[in-house]
Amino acid sequence: MIQVGIIGGAGYTAGELIRLLLQHPEAVINFVYSTSNAGNKISHIHQDLEGSTEIRFTKEINQNVDLLFLCLGHGNSNKFLTKTCFSSNTKIIDLSNDFRLEKDHIYKDKTFVYGLPEFQKEVIKNSKYIANPGCFATAIQLALLPIANAKKIKNDIHINAVTGATGAGTSLSSTTHFTWRDNNFSYYKPFTHQHIGEIRQTIENLQSNIKADILFLPNRGNFSRGIFVSLYTDFDGSFEEAKKLYTSFYKNTPFTHVSETPVHLKQVINTNKCLIHIHKHDNKILITSVIDNLLKGASGQAIQNMNLLFNLPEETGLKLKASYF
Repeated sequence: MIQVGIIGGAGYTAGELIRLLLQHPEAVINFVYSTSNAGNKISHIHQDLEGSTEIRFTKEINQNVDLLFLCLGHGNSNKFLTKTCFSSNTKIIDLSNDFRLEKDHIYKDKTFVYGLPEFQKEVIKNSKYIANPGCFATAIQLALLPIANAKKIKNDIHINAVTGATGAGTSLSSTTHFTWRDNNFSYYKPFTHQHIGEIRQTIENLQSNIKADILFLPNRGNFSRGIFVSLYTDFDGSFEEAKKLYTSFYKNTPFTHVSETPVHLKQVINTNKCLIHIHKHDNKILITSVIDNLLKGASGQAIQNMNLLFNLPEETGLKLKASYF
């Protein structure tokens, strides 16, 4: 069994990670580290786990675990690894943005690989340290990979994407309170969102010297979880050519699928799926993609990466069903 440690166990992504690991047939949770909750049952924080586990948070760290998940706030994974050493055999998956960009991916003796399986599965398999992609970045990149791989991006990419309240994490702010979020809709960080860097990095790896701007407008939705992306750009080919690009690119991917009909969030919530739909209008291609931001956008993808690191089928422990009603 894969012995797993989790650093930072109280947040939404850690909660999802724990739920997935408790049902994973090849992994066992060795410890869940949290200084603020040490000694408390995990189910006191993640209350849906009541009756499912007796594990408690701890301040003790086993430096010899097979795999370490870092579920820390952005900027804190780097600091944590500066203070804490692990066995040379310990593999690491970081869910923050500390090591996603190529300028940051080498940390001391560790080279972090960008962990988008649909982009570079074989590279991930042969690595030890993984930078798990951001949630918006995952949904947007999966919408763009096929046309970037075919060198078909010619002009600016216009992206409008909506995320649920869990995308903001557990810390309260003026825009996360129920009374503000309910029956409300707003944008934030227009054209400057932190995920643009990793999106551009991947696209340029597939289509070098690209001149197009990535014009990304993120929005807050009044629902708990999920990301809905709609993006459009110029496309010279026919609808049939575009469809063939997408179905061919994703024909062997277990979680990303091209839908014949328009997609919506209820199809993917509580799953590790990404569903994509394409539409052609004159010289424009409209691509929509939907994911669960806490699963395919975070913890589910982290488990998918764990499976690749340990030579397991990608689907292991991730055969989840959508909560449609």
